[in-house]
Amino acid sequence: MLLRELAAVGPFFGLRVGDAPGDAPDASEDYLPLGAEAMRLRVATVAERLGTADRRVAASIAFQGIAGRLLSIGLGSAVLTGRVPDLTAGPGLRWHPARGAPDDLWLPAADTAPAAADEPAPQSAPLAAGVLHGLLVPLHRATRAATPVSARLLWGNAGSSLAGSLRVLHTWCHERGRPQDAARALALTRALFEDPLLRDTGTLTAGPGGVSFARGTCCLYYRVPGGGLCGDCVLRHPPRSR
Repeated sequence: MLLRELAAVGPFFGLRVGDAPGDAPDASEDYLPLGAEAMRLRVATVAERLGTADRRVAASIAFQGIAGRLLSIGLGSAVLTGRVPDLTAGPGLRWHPARGAPDDLWLPAADTAPAAADEPAPQSAPLAAGVLHGLLVPLHRATRAATPVSARLLWGNAGSSLAGSLRVLHTWCHERGRPQDAARALALTRALFEDPLLRDTGTLTAGPGGVSFARGTCCLYYRVPGGGLCGDCVLRHPPRSR
């Protein structure tokens, strides 16, 4: 499976690779480098679509969305291609703040890190270095610079996004008779949750019924007009007292 074919798992796993997206000659100009300007525009877009004036809510949801995209692409690629994409190589990854998955991200040139078959959880180190620390840490910083939102809340969003990516990929693998890939996805995700950035974001559980996650924070979506509690929200699943 090639990087561009990951959309078969789901739209969050899809990534435009290579030629400029769209039919218009200047379409590529609408795709910005991942960073403060793209995040600022995305927060404004999310606020408008959710109908909220609370920029903390919009920033939280915007960060969770891009975290889900990046973690899905990284995890899906590591599991299904055996390699972790270098999303910073060459011109680097581009983001269209007004578009949704899979048309929001574009990688002009794709590169991958070599597989490391001797790792207990293959690809966890390059996945953590390339996506978690290489991309999400700067975006976390840019989000908080644009809007005063809790650092812990944002990392909770990343943990929730990772669990969501695993849930989709794990189910997809089992439905297609690929139990080894499902097990690899679970092992990789568990290894990522050992990273200090994600270690205390929630509790991941896997069993015969599938994968579930109970997070330790709330993304604030309940403050959106007509919103409610997410399935993994700490307000729905409060931590047990010891």
